[in-house]
Formats: sequence, C-alpha cells, structure tokens
Amino acid sequence: MDIQTSKIEVAKMVLDLEDSKLVEKVRKLINKERKDFYDEFTEDQKLEIQYGIEQLDRGESISWEDLKKKLP
Repeated sequence: MDIQTSKIEVAKMVLDLEDSKLVEKVRKLINKERKDFYDEFTEDQKLEIQYGIEQLDRGESISWEDLKKKLP
C-alpha cells in the first residue's frame, strides 16, 4: 500500500470515530511525532536566529529593496 492510500485510509478511520477522547489521542500522537525543522538546527544556528529576532524587535532592519542595492 502506498503512502497516499494509507493516508486516505487513516483519514477515513479518524472521520468515522465517535469517541472524542480517542480523537484527542490521535491528534496528540500526530503532533508529538511531527518534527519541527527548528529542532534540527545546531545551537549556534539557534543563537543566530534569536539574535536576528532581537535585532528586528529593536527596529534594526532594512528593506529587501535596500538589501538588493547593497549586493553585487
């Protein structure tokens, strides 16, 4: 069975559920298993991202147009 067929089968099973507790368990399981790409970053990369966010919070940014003018 290919992945698309399996996904459709699982979706149908979930749609047929009447037990709200079971639906919640399925939802939690799916959320738990999903990987956030942020978790794949190194600590240095995470620090750089945090530094960039702090700069933006302080209003230290330039527009895309200004950046393009600075690039070779």
